[in-house]
Amino acid sequence: QVQLMESGGGLALPGGSLRLSCAASDNIFHLRTWAWYRQSPGKQREWVAFISPSNNTNYAEALRGRFTISRDDAKRMVYLRMDNLKVEDTAVYYCNRGPGLGSYPWGQGTQVTVSS
Repeated sequence: QVQLMESGGGLALPGGSLRLSCAASDNIFHLRTWAWYRQSPGKQREWVAFISPSNNTNYAEALRGRFTISRDDAKRMVYLRMDNLKVEDTAVYYCNRGPGLGSYPWGQGTQVTVSS
């Protein structure tokens, strides 16, 4: 069973940056589209960004230009660089397969809190 482990969250000031990491124990990691999702209290989980096996990327419209998704197939890692953070980015962030492509069991996620 594939396991997902997110890390890198924490407390950031508005306008600050964080880099999230996700380790996936998927033997065909390199063939998968991977995505980051987030869930704020009282809201449904939403997708943030995804990256295809050929490194094509797409972002939720409201986040375009501030977030950057990347991958390292050799390390089976997915990353999310978040710049110019806003209070509304506060959420638990998760990685998983791309939207609509099925999902592995969700990891614990990593908490991102943006506050002054």
